[in-house]
Amino acid sequence: MSATGEVTSGKPGRGRRIILWRHGQTAWNVERRFQGSTDVELTETGVAQARRAAGLLVHLKPDAIVASDLARAANTAAELSVLTGLEVTLEEGLRETFAGVWQGLTHEEIIARYGDEYAAWKRGEPVRRGGGELETEVADRAAPVVLRHAEKLPEDGTLVVVSHGGTIRTTIGRLLGLEPHSWESLGGLTNCCWSVLGEGARGWRLLEHNAGTLPEPVLGDDV
Repeated sequence: MSATGEVTSGKPGRGRRIILWRHGQTAWNVERRFQGSTDVELTETGVAQARRAAGLLVHLKPDAIVASDLARAANTAAELSVLTGLEVTLEEGLRETFAGVWQGLTHEEIIARYGDEYAAWKRGEPVRRGGGELETEVADRAAPVVLRHAEKLPEDGTLVVVSHGGTIRTTIGRLLGLEPHSWESLGGLTNCCWSVLGEGARGWRLLEHNAGTLPEPVLGDDV
């Protein structure tokens, strides 16, 4: 989905960009199990998704790749590393939300056992899902990692961050300056899709969300 703002690959003067790329499919994704910080491998489909997405993202000429150290993210990032020749920097701070006793449970099991907690989280209330991390705590650890690597970029450089759906959403919310209760409104990311943040005069702005194709210039009044 394209949002307002111009995204044009290869043209000077666009400012720095951050591509936040979700990992490929895992067996727990298929089973709708809450993974959290559990280290679950990619399925064969997930590897194929990563390979296809890497074949597109390489055309955005990334300058650096950083990834969660969990296998599903690290192995997704490795597919882009092969095409770009860039080394992947692994960061524990980019792991998915630790969700305590929720981890390993299916969506239905969570609702059945922790329905009130789940409903409060969906309403945007600060909830330690399963006794784990608050969303703001995830942003506290992940957003600084992303900014630290973005600051190392050359002018008009591009950083690819390979992480997890929840961590990406909270990081985007933090970098855009949104209130935590509204972060859920950003929506989720499909396996191996990505969002793009661009550097603007008033800070970071969302240029693409849950994209699976290369960005196109926005032809409209808001440029």
